Amino acid sequence: MIEITVAIFIVVYLGMILGGLPFVQIDRTGIALLGAIALIAFDAVSPEEAARSIHLPTLILLFAFMVVAAQMRLSGFYDAVARRLTRLPLTPPLLIGALVFVVAALSAVFSNDIVCLAVAPVLIDACRGRRLDPRPFLLALACGANIGSAATLIGNPQNMLIGQTLHLSFSGYLIEAALPVGVALVATWVLMLALIRGRFVDTGAIARRVGTRDSEAPDEGVPLDSWQTIKGLTVALTIVASFLFAPWPREVVALAGAGVLLTSRRLHSRQMLGLVDWELLVLFIGLFVVNHALQKTGVPARLVADLAAAGVSLQHLGPLFATTFLLSNIVSNVPAVMLLLPAVEHTLAGPTLALVSTLAGNLFIVGSVANIIVVDVAARHGIKIGWREHARIGTPVTLATLAIAAVYLSLRWAGAH
Repeated sequence: MIEITVAIFIVVYLGMILGGLPFVQIDRTGIALLGAIALIAFDAVSPEEAARSIHLPTLILLFAFMVVAAQMRLSGFYDAVARRLTRLPLTPPLLIGALVFVVAALSAVFSNDIVCLAVAPVLIDACRGRRLDPRPFLLALACGANIGSAATLIGNPQNMLIGQTLHLSFSGYLIEAALPVGVALVATWVLMLALIRGRFVDTGAIARRVGTRDSEAPDEGVPLDSWQTIKGLTVALTIVASFLFAPWPREVVALAGAGVLLTSRRLHSRQMLGLVDWELLVLFIGLFVVNHALQKTGVPARLVADLAAAGVSLQHLGPLFATTFLLSNIVSNVPAVMLLLPAVEHTLAGPTLALVSTLAGNLFIVGSVANIIVVDVAARHGIKIGWREHARIGTPVTLATLAIAAVYLSLRWAGAH
């Protein structure tokens, strides 16, 4: 049975690496679900054991914040913020900076993926209206959203998982992450300006190569509904305040807030639930079962012990930092975090996993869903952002921000030991 479990695990994580499997139409979510089904079918885990392996508080928290993000999207909040931001009388370098910091702040509270999905179309139209090349601004959007989401335990799915599994203090993590994330955002802005070298103006080369929509009406997005925006912001701020100052379980508070938002006279629950990323929730469920089955075999524990005996202990900062970075870029950040969580115990494990797995997402387009969303939205608007163009910004930004995190975590590690 150990051999079957390990074989299923390898196939599932190979699918995580490739994004699918040869000869079948299946994505990462389908692979994770199929892996869980196979383990139950081969009796590697019972249905009851599979159900117990699912970390319900994480799923509840993730679902609740998807509902909050849906409320803000349907209320037109993101579109209104993007329109106001792009209409500010700022020079292109200052607009890049404002964009990085504003989307980072939004992503720290709301979903970075939804922020990118809502802001990107408005940003493209605004850039075209000002005769600016949209590509640097779109890359700034993706980088800022990814980095900003590392600031809190609700900024992205892997941080929610880390916070819930390790029972991290919301305020404690916020204080821990504020400095490296803040410095990383400044460094990102400076790096982008140095790499762009003043090439902000759209010379028409993009339009000649891939077509243009300048003659079409701009994308108006979702009109602002002031009442629904106030309602959503009130619930979101109440949830965050409860996380900071109240001892109540985070998943219960967030779920109650989602319930309030689903009770609406204007927004139908079908609209709200239609924007919930059910595939991501299924991915989590499948990976919970697959990783539990592997842990049950004892293979990971023996591997960790062998690595420690060879001088590579995940209980030390350096090996954990490097392993998190490598795995996040090989299998994606959520599967990487699920793999590593059972093997770490020290006090800086949570911040290390959260910061490194999130910052690593800027390296490649496929390293973050936010990157993929921005590139896809750009393509639909006739703008091509290839992997080389992304890497020209993403690689130095990733290396610089990870270096900042490494210095900070090293100082904290030295102080704790």
